[in-house]
Amino acid sequence: MKILVTGGAGFIGSAVVRLAVARGHQIVNLDALTYAANLANVAPVSDSDLYRFEHVDIRDRQKLDRVFSQHRPDAVMHLAAESHVDRSIDGPAAFIETNVIGTFNMLEAARAWWQREGRPAGFRFHHISTDEVFGSLGETGQFTEDTPYDPRSPYSASKAGSDHLVRAWHETYGLPVVMTNCSNNYGPYHFPEKLVPVVILKALAGEPIPVYGDGGNIRDWLYVEDHADALLLVLEKGRIGRSYNIGGENEARNIDLVRTICAHMDDLNASGAPHDRLISFVTDRPGHDRRYAIDPTRIRDELGWRPSVTVEEGLRRTVEWYLANRDWWQPLLTRDGVGKRLGTA
Repeated sequence: MKILVTGGAGFIGSAVVRLAVARGHQIVNLDALTYAANLANVAPVSDSDLYRFEHVDIRDRQKLDRVFSQHRPDAVMHLAAESHVDRSIDGPAAFIETNVIGTFNMLEAARAWWQREGRPAGFRFHHISTDEVFGSLGETGQFTEDTPYDPRSPYSASKAGSDHLVRAWHETYGLPVVMTNCSNNYGPYHFPEKLVPVVILKALAGEPIPVYGDGGNIRDWLYVEDHADALLLVLEKGRIGRSYNIGGENEARNIDLVRTICAHMDDLNASGAPHDRLISFVTDRPGHDRRYAIDPTRIRDELGWRPSVTVEEGLRRTVEWYLANRDWWQPLLTRDGVGKRLGTA
């Protein structure tokens, strides 16, 4: 297939691009290269004949139409999004513009292309979203594909809006879509403002490791390369009009995750041990959801997919990667907002 991937220079998008090229797909990587994007993420495949890059913002409909006409994709994987909750609290406008208006532009450009080409049966529009659209769980229960939406932050509300648009374009115009909602991702190439890389880099620097609130917030942790594998499977074999929840089957409290990372750092960077002495509890962010958990029954039963990496194994791989790739993350520490406390407004 020739796949148009939006946000392919980001964390999850670049994992999709690398895996798709490795599997022989042609990739057109469309990215605006905002603060969290990095073309170094796709350096391993950038010289491949299967890879092309388009420096385009999904808010620019005219350029999107040109990309569709020029590259004639067989499928779209729409990952481009503003995704950092703390930044959405401080500046929600960018999240509405990119996640809602940008998704609208993508849907309209894809629909125009699909109709102009005679509605090819094999065309797919895969919209990638988050479990945060479902709100916060109590001590029990899991999110299913039928869980009512209940977003609590500007970020999750903007993603919920984009999900609703995708469903509407399928129901109203017949656009062949598939959707996925994932749990928290982690792994190599993760931009250093999210929890896992923050803990690793703070521990490496011997600086206080910030943990929000009491550290009791629970997330289901999904290794990014497992996620990329699931996304390509849904694109190829998912049922049109269907949504699939993708989870790591690895629930953990934030404080336990942080302590696990510190233990791996003790093993791999013994000069700074014990690293858990650096843990510092800080004021929680507004509206911090207490617990997320994914019920993966549908993707397991219908498509036969399950994650292959446990959180213990994945975290160790991630720590090893950051220790071995200082040249990748060091320049990113100077980007806007990195290393600063955001989301306290």
